[in-house]
Amino acid sequence: MRVFLLALATFFAACTSGESNGQTGGVAQGAPNTDFPPAFENQTRAPEARSNVTIDVQEIAQGLDHPWAIVFLPDGRMLVTERAGRLRIVTREGRISAPITGLPEVRAHGQGGLLDVVLGPSFANDRMIYWSYVEPRSDGSGTTVARGWLNDAATRVEHIQVIFRQEPAARAGGHHGSRLVFDRAGRLYITLGERQRPETRPLAQDNSTLLGKIVRINADGTVPADNPFMGQANVRPEIWSYGHRNVQGADLDPETGALWIVEHGPQGGDELNIPQAGRNYGWPLICYCEDYGGAPMVESPVREGMEQPIYYWDPVIAPGDMDFYRGDLFPWRGDILVAGLRSQQLVRLRLQNERVVGEERFALGVGRIRDVAESEDGALWIITDEDNGRILRLMPRR
Repeated sequence: MRVFLLALATFFAACTSGESNGQTGGVAQGAPNTDFPPAFENQTRAPEARSNVTIDVQEIAQGLDHPWAIVFLPDGRMLVTERAGRLRIVTREGRISAPITGLPEVRAHGQGGLLDVVLGPSFANDRMIYWSYVEPRSDGSGTTVARGWLNDAATRVEHIQVIFRQEPAARAGGHHGSRLVFDRAGRLYITLGERQRPETRPLAQDNSTLLGKIVRINADGTVPADNPFMGQANVRPEIWSYGHRNVQGADLDPETGALWIVEHGPQGGDELNIPQAGRNYGWPLICYCEDYGGAPMVESPVREGMEQPIYYWDPVIAPGDMDFYRGDLFPWRGDILVAGLRSQQLVRLRLQNERVVGEERFALGVGRIRDVAESEDGALWIITDEDNGRILRLMPRR
């Protein structure tokens, strides 16, 4: 296993020139795709927040096939998913295991495959893990969540139970969502995309379906009695919030316990949101965006009864996962870190009273960043979305 310094990460220090949608002083980025004004100060292009941190990037492992998620086991090893359908153990020294056996069939097509993996709330006692994947079905495919027992040797998953299926299925290769987050009470949030096709896009507003939604279920797949639509006719009771496009990043605020998400827009309109029970987040009726190729999508990004994003990016960063930084190794406790796919950057957001007050970007020179995770010592770990996917450890230069 080779371990070496890949690069000295530098941040974007230059400010944008001129004004962009009425706001100045943000990090360097391209011109916006739309001329919609933000709804409130610092909703986009917040002031640059330099932390004067230089990041050393250390390659720990390579040779993974489009890794999608990374989670730490109690012993310090990592569970890592590969989109092609393989789940592996990777040590801190970079040793990659053979694929863990026992997982169900995965449809690895387009953006789909084996996606997120998390430890169950009682993993230390029952060794249950949960994962999301795209399941092949007779009428297409759909995001599915299963759980199973990881054997003591961490070589096989047994006693598998499917606890959730997105419905309806669709014949499309994109917008699967699939991020999994347990809250403090042990309930599971699942983020779900609207499957990308023009005919499925409007279903984000149709609550008889599970497309373009965030759902909340119990760890066994049952529905919590206090879900916002429980007992309503022609509405799926699993739904927590709706009007989402493709949420691939989520984490709990370590102070409040609230769920935060980052969501892909098309051409402009990536969003940061705090999804509230029963609320409508607008897609595809409102967005700070245009369609691919420049076609207009909406007349206005504001509509009564629909929520405004806490923050948005135009042009997009294409957010992978997000992480609230909880450690002390970096001077960022309480900040949000976002993995940038298109931007190929690590994006830091400084918060105050649930608003973004500053943004900083680190150009690591490693390609598309899919996931960011934090180990117990405060170090950051990222994975790259590529044929020869890598696991990289980030440390502040002393």
